[in-house]
Amino acid sequence: MNEAQPLKLGDISVGYLYSQQAALLSLGHDPLPLFQRFRISSDLLATPQARISIPRFMRLGNAAIQLTGRADIGLLMGRCSHASHLGLAGMTAQCAADLGQAFDTLVRFERLSSQNYRGHSSFDAPALRFYSISPYNAFNLFVVDSALASRAQLGRHLTGGKAVLSAVHIEFPAPAYADRYESVFDCPVLFEQEHNQLLWEPASLNLPLEQSAPASFYHLQSLCKAQLHELNRHRGLREKVEEILSPQLHQRLPSLPEVARKLGLPSWTLRRRLQQEEQTRFQDIIDETRQDLAVSYIRDTELALGEIAFLLGFSSPEAFQRAFKRWTGQPPGQFRRQQRRTPS
Repeated sequence: MNEAQPLKLGDISVGYLYSQQAALLSLGHDPLPLFQRFRISSDLLATPQARISIPRFMRLGNAAIQLTGRADIGLLMGRCSHASHLGLAGMTAQCAADLGQAFDTLVRFERLSSQNYRGHSSFDAPALRFYSISPYNAFNLFVVDSALASRAQLGRHLTGGKAVLSAVHIEFPAPAYADRYESVFDCPVLFEQEHNQLLWEPASLNLPLEQSAPASFYHLQSLCKAQLHELNRHRGLREKVEEILSPQLHQRLPSLPEVARKLGLPSWTLRRRLQQEEQTRFQDIIDETRQDLAVSYIRDTELALGEIAFLLGFSSPEAFQRAFKRWTGQPPGQFRRQQRRTPS
């Protein structure tokens, strides 16, 4: 019951919606009408490995903010989150020996519950980092809030409240509800930073987990490895190349030899296999990835044209607009208006 994904921002497990349900209920709102509006049924929420697109998740979160009048709903979602919401990887992390191993497990198997084509989380002790689409606007602030708050909640829950944060760094400027962050994280929160990250006290990462179970951990870890292998087995060569290229579109793009090296292939082998298996060329993948992401950004987000031009590596908004019209036959503003006739 995964939704079709012709465009490439990524998708997440429906488990991420459980905390949104709980947050809405805590504010006295019935989540059912809102979820029905966005085609989120009880059957979908109960379907193993079901996912929704990141754009739909962002639109749903924005609608929840409009419904409740709470711009900080992402922070509330984080407080309502549990390890089980992260599926098999979350349950595995819960059984780890210590908090550092738990975070390493979540990052290692992140793809089992989410796939963001523009970047991924990382754990470089003591920093647990979360990647989000930027520049930021009302559609994605709550995503960062919920991700960081849920990881802080998880760290404390797994250690019986003993884990301590030294600081939280957030990439975007302080929002109107900035005073609510420190009550959630119980530490200094700094905005306009280089990364979205939780900085833990080093000793906290060595804390044993209350539900640590070595036998269960290694059994569940083997299941995670098998699921991840199965996911990767079904990924074509083109998708692997796109995953390397997409995070770099706004910077210096890696060359074909650099991509080939990351895939463990000689350059000539990558070139030949793209032609034989995918009937395409390396440069065509770059161009089509830009096109797919451009359409998704215009259709599914409120990013300004200049922001999209930057994200996709165009020299100017005008250059982006010319390219978009060449791809779709329409200026981006007209395309966006036509695509906004329905909420989902």
